[in-house]
Amino acid sequence: MNDMPESPSNLDFIADRLRQQHVRYPQQSGLSLGKVGILLKETMAVMFPHYAHAEDDSLTLEDRLQKLEDTFYLLVEGLCKGKDVGCARLLVRKFLADLPAIADHAYSDALALMEGDPAAHSFEEVVLAYPGFFAVVAYRIAHKLYQRDVPLLPRLFTEYAHQRTGIDIHPGAKIGHSFFIDHGTGVVVGETTIIGNNVKLYQGVTLGGLRVDRALRKVKRHPTIEDNVVIYASATILGGETIIGKNSVIGGNVWITRSVPAWSRVMFKPADTDEIVSIRSKQEARSGS
Repeated sequence: MNDMPESPSNLDFIADRLRQQHVRYPQQSGLSLGKVGILLKETMAVMFPHYAHAEDDSLTLEDRLQKLEDTFYLLVEGLCKGKDVGCARLLVRKFLADLPAIADHAYSDALALMEGDPAAHSFEEVVLAYPGFFAVVAYRIAHKLYQRDVPLLPRLFTEYAHQRTGIDIHPGAKIGHSFFIDHGTGVVVGETTIIGNNVKLYQGVTLGGLRVDRALRKVKRHPTIEDNVVIYASATILGGETIIGKNSVIGGNVWITRSVPAWSRVMFKPADTDEIVSIRSKQEARSGS
């Protein structure tokens, strides 16, 4: 039997204890990942006709933009408490004005996947089924909000995509056009990462910092990846001073903490053939047979 004393089960007592915990968290915007997911879905529907057609309704693009405007306003209203009058409306207008440029970037990302992945058969497949594309679109929306100093919402956008896809891109990262993430599970892109144009990442790639220290909050902690670089599965590249030069290829499973010149190939050195020993041979040697 468990000899631990039982906690009081009176609901009023439990509520009072929990209320004492609640006062420790004064900032409450009313946002949630669920609400952000709805906003992201509506945003995708105005940028990509594939999402709009899937809704099976008669809404025009103008109707969808109006719906998106209303949804976004309700979300940012809580973020604008105590700020200038008109803060929420201003954020909404800027958000909607950014959408055409975000859609242009997203098209270049979809095209990179179409041209770079032999398994991709159509734009519709890329837009609707590729987790890398979904995560990058969420990042591009979040990054615009991040650039406008909108609190919390950018992180919720990328975290929603992270939970859906397993791809974790900080909204503060700077990423060029035609960005390609294939498969994607386990990809991590840190806050101060800089990625050039036409870069390809595969599953499990980490672009991270050498150490975690709050004193480094405003310091570049993550690597720079120049144009036309390919980074294969499970490669780890760390450090704010680490630069991967343009047109380089980084092989799978490598660990890099120093810069790599342009036009380089870095590969994990496999074991030589004579170092590979059959398990059966080992067992036979032990038994003397």
